[in-house]
Amino acid sequence: MKIYIVSGLGADFKVLERIEFPKHCELIFIDWLIPEKNEPFGAYVKRMAEKIDDSEPFCLLGYSFGGIIVQEINQLKPAEKVVILGSIKSDREKSRFIRTGEVTKIPRILPVSLFNDKAANVYAVIRKLFDPKNPKLLQYFKVRDPYYLKWSVEKVSEWKFEENPNVIQILGDKDIVFPIRYSNPNYVVKGGTHLFPATKSKEVSKILKEVFSEKIEKTTS
Repeated sequence: MKIYIVSGLGADFKVLERIEFPKHCELIFIDWLIPEKNEPFGAYVKRMAEKIDDSEPFCLLGYSFGGIIVQEINQLKPAEKVVILGSIKSDREKSRFIRTGEVTKIPRILPVSLFNDKAANVYAVIRKLFDPKNPKLLQYFKVRDPYYLKWSVEKVSEWKFEENPNVIQILGDKDIVFPIRYSNPNYVVKGGTHLFPATKSKEVSKILKEVFSEKIEKTTS
């Protein structure tokens, strides 16, 4: 079974590298694309979905903002299973902090220069939100194109989506970005911050083994 994977906002796949997937799974990583100027969200999702071969069964897995993207992709190219790590199923699960950005439209008026590598205040916010006790936090954030980062923050704050009950949601109970109290996840990772795929990889591996082994049982029965 092929699993197409989209990582988190600005993150490469290093945040997921310690997770052990079942041996029957073939992992295909979809790299972040830089949005074109004034590109509609739907057009961007369509470009991200181009790498997926839907002529055969496949699954989707997304982390954080990648979880939002794979749910959008699933509407274009339906998957056998959609799994989201540290992400939300609908706009109803947004935190008050993210809802503030949606209502005030602040992300839209922030200058692109705020998101460049020299903007220490942005990375201070990232440290505080994602995992304040992790000294290696910034090693996971490799995609630092300022326009992409500003665009992504806008899209997360503006995202509107009706929950798909078939989406499998895995959340950390210490996640500040997407607090668990706003969601009803299928699985909870105890002590997991937003970086739980990296810091709680054994727990996540165990969950994914259960999630993806179910597909094989149903296929062979």
